Amino acid sequence: MLIASTGLINAQRGTRSTTSRQVTQQARIGEGVRSGELSRPEAARLEREQKKIQIEKRIAKADGTVTPAEKRFLRREQKRSSRHIARQKNDGQERIVK
Repeated sequence: MLIASTGLINAQRGTRSTTSRQVTQQARIGEGVRSGELSRPEAARLEREQKKIQIEKRIAKADGTVTPAEKRFLRREQKRSSRHIARQKNDGQERIVK
């Protein structure tokens, strides 16, 4: 029982920064839609990317341990997603309000 608990704690600890980063990125996407910097299709694409990262995180945690390689992979995916959000928000396209 103690070993299983320790593994779960380590798995949760390993992805805490990924979780807070996802929350921040979700907020950036929402703010982009509200401000008109992101169109609905752009936001939907970015949301799908965030969902994919959530699934990858769940898979990494499935065995109870998030390995350093899995942590690196998740961080890399989050950085890539962050760049995509920034590019889409600053691409000069305006949302059409109807």
